[in-house]
Amino acid sequence: MSAPDLDALRARFPALRRVHAGRPVAYFDGPGGTQVPDAVIDAISRYLAEHNANTHWAYPTSVETDAILQASRAAAADFLGGAPDEVAFGNNMTTLTFHVARALGRGFAAGDELVVTDLDHHANVDPWLDLARERGLVVRHVGFDPATAQLDWSAFEAALSKHTRLVALGAASNAFGTINDVARAAPLVHARGALLFVDAVHYAAHERVDVRRLGADLLVCSSYKFHGPHAGLLWARRELIEQLDVPKLRPAPAEAPERLETGTQNHEGIAGIGAAIDFLASIGGPGPRREALDRAFAWMHARARTLVARLHGGLAALPKVRVLGLPADGPRTPTIAFTVAGRSSLDVARHLAQRAVFVSNGDFYATTAIARMGFGDDGVVRAGCALYTTEEEVDRLIAGVAEL
Repeated sequence: MSAPDLDALRARFPALRRVHAGRPVAYFDGPGGTQVPDAVIDAISRYLAEHNANTHWAYPTSVETDAILQASRAAAADFLGGAPDEVAFGNNMTTLTFHVARALGRGFAAGDELVVTDLDHHANVDPWLDLARERGLVVRHVGFDPATAQLDWSAFEAALSKHTRLVALGAASNAFGTINDVARAAPLVHARGALLFVDAVHYAAHERVDVRRLGADLLVCSSYKFHGPHAGLLWARRELIEQLDVPKLRPAPAEAPERLETGTQNHEGIAGIGAAIDFLASIGGPGPRREALDRAFAWMHARARTLVARLHGGLAALPKVRVLGLPADGPRTPTIAFTVAGRSSLDVARHLAQRAVFVSNGDFYATTAIARMGFGDDGVVRAGCALYTTEEEVDRLIAGVAEL
């Protein structure tokens, strides 16, 4: 495919027209939530204005709602590499994980083992810890190398046993950008007869998800990380969905995947999810959606490598800056965590905001990972490059840090 026109793509994002302190805003807060293109905004507004109804009734707006939800389910299946009846929607990844953990836990017994990692966002840790307390389960923790923010694979294998029932693994660290080799973990997990639950919230914005290739049994992500609304997606193998003892109302649908969806869903948000995926596919040009998404992510990945090399190199060259984790050419997303000697992370974020450069700071709910790195309540600064990030914006961020 020919390279998309970046200026034309950026023009699709109304938020990029915002001016702060006399300058256009440079958004580096994508790891916490990306900006939204006009197509997504239009889909949400159009649903509320023209189709707003509840589902499965005979009148036109209800029939239209059913069709919109099914279209978004099909788009999500193409995005994740599964089938439409394997995709469920929910408020967010955290809520979906608590819900599924409760359902899975009904089939676990005291003494069964769960495996979590210290590198993960706590949304893929605490639901399993809560389940363990309720059910008398044993939790095994897997550490990571603080020098590289990479998973300790020896510890990972040692944590697995014949008693392991589920492994919760993040596909990418939302704090440091590290990409974990999920496809390496899957056969190890399955050899013990256990399930692999994958948090792809940070991963899905930067790498092409393919649940079959990854070997996941369940995978969760949230569309607000890939230019959609604040809503979550869950993929699970169809036969697993049908077996799960999910908490549900007796009259609610019993078939996959709706049996996983409690109550009336966020219909406008789900319409926005489909629009976000179609927007990403449009970057890849005409043709079947999965193939267009393949091309789009290949282009986004190549751009991201260039941007993260520029950002990583520019920050690392500053004498009082410590860049955490892998080098720019390692298995990582274009998300950089760093500190500035003598400055709190909040000081850095405020300083950059005065220059219309928006970054996030703290622990980003990867609390254990940040603590293992040796940082307390202050945490670190995080800057993530997104689809709309430019070289000029990267240079402006580096210059703003250099001023400190």
